[in-house]
Amino acid sequence: MTPDPATTKLPDIALDAPISDEQRIWLAGYLAGMKAQMGTLAQVAPTQSAGATLDIVFGSQTGNAEQLAESAAELASQSGFSPALRCLDDLDMAALASVRRCLVVVSTYGEGEMPDNAELFWESLSATTAPRLEQMHYAVLALGDTSYDDFCEAGKLIDTRFEQLGATRVAARIDCDVDFEDPANDWLEAVLPKVRDTVADDELADTASETPTPTERKKPTWTRKNPYTAQTLENHLLSGADSAKEIRHFSFSLGDSGIEYDAGDALCVMPRNCPALVELLLQRVNATGEEVVAGYDQPLAQVLQQQLEIVTPPKTLLQWLHDLGADDELSRVVSNGDKEALETFLWGRDTLDLLNLNPALSISATDLVACLRPLQHRAYSISSSPLAFPNEIHLTVAAVRWRNTGREHRGVASTWLADHLQNGDSGRIFLSPNKSFRLPADGDRPVIMVGPGTGIAPFRAFLQARHASGAAGKNWLFFGDQHRECDFIYEDEIGEFCSNGTLTRLDLAFSRDQQEKIYVQQRMRENGKALYAWLEEGAHFYVCGDATRMARDVDQALLDVVRTHGRLTEEDAVAYINQLRRDKRYLRDVY
Repeated sequence: MTPDPATTKLPDIALDAPISDEQRIWLAGYLAGMKAQMGTLAQVAPTQSAGATLDIVFGSQTGNAEQLAESAAELASQSGFSPALRCLDDLDMAALASVRRCLVVVSTYGEGEMPDNAELFWESLSATTAPRLEQMHYAVLALGDTSYDDFCEAGKLIDTRFEQLGATRVAARIDCDVDFEDPANDWLEAVLPKVRDTVADDELADTASETPTPTERKKPTWTRKNPYTAQTLENHLLSGADSAKEIRHFSFSLGDSGIEYDAGDALCVMPRNCPALVELLLQRVNATGEEVVAGYDQPLAQVLQQQLEIVTPPKTLLQWLHDLGADDELSRVVSNGDKEALETFLWGRDTLDLLNLNPALSISATDLVACLRPLQHRAYSISSSPLAFPNEIHLTVAAVRWRNTGREHRGVASTWLADHLQNGDSGRIFLSPNKSFRLPADGDRPVIMVGPGTGIAPFRAFLQARHASGAAGKNWLFFGDQHRECDFIYEDEIGEFCSNGTLTRLDLAFSRDQQEKIYVQQRMRENGKALYAWLEEGAHFYVCGDATRMARDVDQALLDVVRTHGRLTEEDAVAYINQLRRDKRYLRDVY
C-alpha cells in the first residue's frame, strides 16, 4: 500500500548499503504518494484575499458539476468571499468538522449513485462516526436526469445528511434536470447573498477595488445552447466484416472554433432523430408533419426530428398510457413500482412501440408532444490528443442497432453519426471538459489503462499525448473485445506505439476466440504481480467503458491483485484502493 507521508514511519535503511528491490519499490511508492498529496494540497488551497472562506465542493462524473462549482467560485469571489474549491473526496471528516460555510454541487451517476470523486466522502459522511456540523451553513445544488428513478439522489442524500448532523441549510436544495445551466446559475446568484448574511461584514473583502481573482476563467463560446457547426473530415468503419459490432471512427475539423481540448475530455454531439422513425410516428398520430403544435414555431415533422426525444420512452408517456389503460401489462408494471420488471418490459422498446401496444387508442399530435422530453446531446470520450491533431477532434463510436416488433431500431446519436455524417457534412458539437480524467502532470509516472471495445477511445488519446510530449513514463494497455480478427480496432496504431516504445506493455483479451471466454479482468489477475509493482512505483490506473459490468469486474480484479500481491487483508486492500482514489491515481470514465 502506498504510505501516507504524514503518518508513516520510514523503514530502517542503512545509508551506506545498497537498497533491496523491495525497499526500492516501497520508496518509489512513498515518494509517489507524497507528490500526489502535495499536488492535492496545492489544488485545494483557498485564494488569498481578505474575504471569509467559502468552501465550494463538487462531485462530478463528466465535468458538469465541476464547471458549475468553478462558476460558483467566480461569483463567490465577486461577492467578497475567498472560495476554496475542491472535489468532495478531498474533504475528509476532520476538515469538514471545521467548515463554516459550504456550497455543494453534486451530480448523480448511474442509478442513484455518487460520482467517483464523491464515493469516499459519502462513505465517511454516512457513517456513525461522522462529526457533528452545528457550525456549518450550507446549500446543495444537485444535478440529475428525470428519466432515471433516483433523480438527483446524490444531492438529496448529502443535503439530508448535513441536516441530520446539525448543519443549517441557508437555502432549499435545487434539483436540476439535464437543462441545468439557467436554473443552476439563477440559484447560485440567489444563494450567495444568503450565505453572506451568515458572515460579519468585516470578514468580507472589498471587491469594488479588487482586480479579477485567479478563479475567473474564460467562458466557453460553444455550448449546448450554442453548438459549433463542424465539418466532418472522416467517417469510416473500424470493425471488420465478420464483427457483430459496427464501430466507427469520426474526425471533425475545429476550423475557426477556437475549441481547445485535452486528452480525457468528452465531445458532445447534438443529434437528430431518424427520419424513418419520425414518419412512422406521424402516421401513428394521423398527422402530415406540417401541423404547428403549441410551444413550437416549426412544423411538427421538424420538431420530432430536431427537438424531442422520440426513442427512449419518457416517464410522462408511461404514466399517460397507464392512466388511459392502454395496455394491461404496462399498467401492471407501472402500478407495482417494480423497477426491474419495468426495465424488462421496456427493454428494446421505443416510443412508437409503446404507442402501438394498443393500435385502437387514438393519440393526437398535441398529446404526443406534451409527453416527450427535449432532445439531448450525447457525450463521447475524445479519442485524439491535440498534440497529435491540433486542428481536429476524433471520436470512436459503436453504432447501436437492433430489431424489435419486426422493424429496425436505432440509437439516436450513434446512427445519426454513422448514417448522416459523411465526409464534408456538418455536425453540431461542443466540448465537455473532464478535469477528473487526466494524464498525470509528471510524464515520468507509469500509466495503466483498461479499455475494452470503444473504451479504448481516451487511451488512444493518452498514447498520442505521451508520445508527442516525450513522456518517459511506462504505458500499459489492457484491451479486448470478441474476436481479434475483426474487433481489434486501431490495431495498426497500437502496433506502432509498441514498435516506437510508447506502449511498454500490451495485454489482449478476445473473449470469443477460444472455448472459455477471457476478459480484461482475467488478464489483470494473470499479470497481477507486475501490475501491483507498477502501482507501487506510483502508476496511475485508468478504466474506460461499460459501467454496468466491465468497470465493476475490473474494480474487483484490481482489489484481488492488491490483496494477493500486496499480501494484505481484505480491509487493508480496500484502504489501498481508496488511497489510490484520494491520490487521483485511480480514475474512471465509465458510462
